[in-house]
Amino acid sequence: MKTLQDYIDKLNSLNFKEMYENDFFLTWEKSDDELEAVWTVADALRFMRENNISTKVFESGLGISLFRDNSTRTRFSFASACNLLGLEVQDLDEGKSQVAHGETVRETANMVSFMADVIGIRDDMYIGKGNTYMHEFMDAVTQGNKDGILEQRPTLVNLQCDIDHPTQSMADMLHIIHEMGGIENLKGKKLAMTWAYSPSYGKPLSVPQGIIGLMTRMGMEVVLAHPEGYEVMPEVVEVAKKNAEKSGGTFRVSNDMADAFKDADVVYPKSWAPFAAMEKRTNLYGEGDTDGIKALEKELLAQNASHKDWCCTEELMKTTKDGKALYMHCLPADINDVSCKDGEVVASVFDRYRDPLYKEASYKPYVIAAMIFLSKFENPQEILKKLETGKTPRIFE
Repeated sequence: MKTLQDYIDKLNSLNFKEMYENDFFLTWEKSDDELEAVWTVADALRFMRENNISTKVFESGLGISLFRDNSTRTRFSFASACNLLGLEVQDLDEGKSQVAHGETVRETANMVSFMADVIGIRDDMYIGKGNTYMHEFMDAVTQGNKDGILEQRPTLVNLQCDIDHPTQSMADMLHIIHEMGGIENLKGKKLAMTWAYSPSYGKPLSVPQGIIGLMTRMGMEVVLAHPEGYEVMPEVVEVAKKNAEKSGGTFRVSNDMADAFKDADVVYPKSWAPFAAMEKRTNLYGEGDTDGIKALEKELLAQNASHKDWCCTEELMKTTKDGKALYMHCLPADINDVSCKDGEVVASVFDRYRDPLYKEASYKPYVIAAMIFLSKFENPQEILKKLETGKTPRIFE
């Protein structure tokens, strides 16, 4: 069993100073050391909780959550992370705010941030909008702090945008790290990020993009598989290619699910909407074209239905490495004859991996807490040490 000092020693070997008072937008904007620092602190916080060591580094303060799309796991993970560190959570419900009365982003951002330490935002529904909104929000609080309106600048955790889902991919990666016995064992492992059929049409691209944008950092052999016409953002594909080249891994795109599954160590079959179609959808919403949106939805549902054979079956799983690949999903999955007639995965595969899937999800609160911790404390090693000795915290520096 590790000790808390082991995690502290690991942090001492990493350079993550730029994370202090900084935001977490996209994983590929962070260095390798910064990513490893997040996983190290996440594991340290989990170790502390399991060993009844206080993790309360705040005696007051708010974590503000803004969800512009539905959420179960990420919503509760953010709340759990804030609570773990001693922050109270306040959800910004735009339907109950003054946004409908013309309140600007600048005004909203400043009004909710007077005692906020962190802002968590999910805005994943419209291409070209979500990540842009997050930057606009944080630009507003930065200016508010400079102008003396806010006594401190809260930091941001991206809880999913149109480009990336960093808390998901980071939690997924930590799950893989533990399942594979360490980061050092990931090089050369094959991961298949594949499209899978869903009876719904508008699932975000940020999960597959987040996976290929992160897993290619680890020297893995990453395959992105989808039917023709289901491409993701081309700029993220370029990120994955460059990451793979730098890490000594590989990245390729395939239009064959069986090809992706063959000899894979990890499989991640998950539905998403075509990038081009999501761009069109965003434009139609911007134009208020209700009829156009309905026509697009009908078209995309028909397109999906022609690819029902893209399903994670027992037969496909048998073709993976020793027939025992780690099956992953961000949840909820579309399960055949359970949540829908035809979907992403057959029930027998999902049921066999149910416990590992729930364990995969359990890493997210700790990953989010680690992102907050590293953004709020310049010397987290010292904070962890003081927590271990039982000293009362609250921004020690």
